[in-house]
Amino acid sequence: METGTQVSPHDPSPSVRKALLVLSCIVFAIGNSGTPLVMRLYFIHGGNRVWLSRCLQSAGWPFILVILIVALYCRRAPTGDSSAKLFNMKPRLILASIVLGILVGAGNYLYAYGISKLPVSTSVLVVASQLAFTAGFAFLLVKQKFSPFSINAVVLLTIGSGVLPLHTSSDRPEGESKSEYLTGFIMTLAASALWGFILPLIELTYQNANQIIDFPLVMEIQFYTNLFATLFGTVGMLINNDFKGLQY
Repeated sequence: METGTQVSPHDPSPSVRKALLVLSCIVFAIGNSGTPLVMRLYFIHGGNRVWLSRCLQSAGWPFILVILIVALYCRRAPTGDSSAKLFNMKPRLILASIVLGILVGAGNYLYAYGISKLPVSTSVLVVASQLAFTAGFAFLLVKQKFSPFSINAVVLLTIGSGVLPLHTSSDRPEGESKSEYLTGFIMTLAASALWGFILPLIELTYQNANQIIDFPLVMEIQFYTNLFATLFGTVGMLINNDFKGLQY
């Protein structure tokens, strides 16, 4: 059976691809910078629903439907071909996306718990160790080679996050015990490790998709992944009675 990433014969022009890349980078930068700040503000101002905070991290999945609809229009409009479908993923790829969604949901919970105990500055530095985990798992799963630059970055970020527990008295939030701080540190580090595993796993999924990997398919994978990550968090909210936190 043939495996590997296939290229779509209807790929957008280089200028469109560049625009999509720039837009994705901007959205990622905003989300990656704003998420820890908003989450920490929630916990600082009396919030204590970790599952609710976790669930909100992937609750924007319906917006991906808008992107998919626009992409469908862009495929149909130039040629008038009405055979193009909104969803084109094969069952095996859907199953892989469900597994990814559950893993993302677990990672988001670990991160939400960690940031409920750590200052933003500390949690961001700990999460930076994800680079080391990503490099290691990428080497194991997709045979990504190390370079002097990646090794240097991994070593520096790992050392930086590793020395943080030695200074817990200086940045520990007021009223929080040392054991709570360390638990938050461990949970954040675990989230970093899990995310470092998920990224190469996504690349491995692309390599074994047996489908044309184009922008709409990538968005479909994101749609299913975030949908099931949200369902994972919703189940946790139900078990933990976090929906009571939404009552006024």
